[in-house]
Amino acid sequence: MSLSRRCSRTACPRSALATLTYVYSDQTAVVGPLATYAEPHTYDLCAVHAEGLTAPRGWEIVRLSGEYVEPEPSHDDLLALANAVREAGRPRLDAPPAARAVAKPSDEGASGAVETGRRGHLRVLRDG
Repeated sequence: MSLSRRCSRTACPRSALATLTYVYSDQTAVVGPLATYAEPHTYDLCAVHAEGLTAPRGWEIVRLSGEYVEPEPSHDDLLALANAVREAGRPRLDAPPAARAVAKPSDEGASGAVETGRRGHLRVLRDG
């Protein structure tokens, strides 16, 4: 579960705490706890928008949870964060000393190219 998911409503800066799914065949909107993964056919909502949701005339709203609370970080989330920070700070031993200063672990693409510089949105790549 990603703790950085935001409410799907336009211009809402709050964190998502619920997931909205439409069942068109039953004319039903289902609001429940935040789904583990963001799906293209669902909408993540903050508590304000989840509680204030209204459905079109003739539709039914099913609420699976009364209260929407911020999930606590799990042990796995904290481990993933610690590993990412550790990996980002680790020097790259396979790159020459000049490239180690600017190359980051996330800069290496599937082709093995390493970013050696930037100019605006353009990147300078060197084959690894």
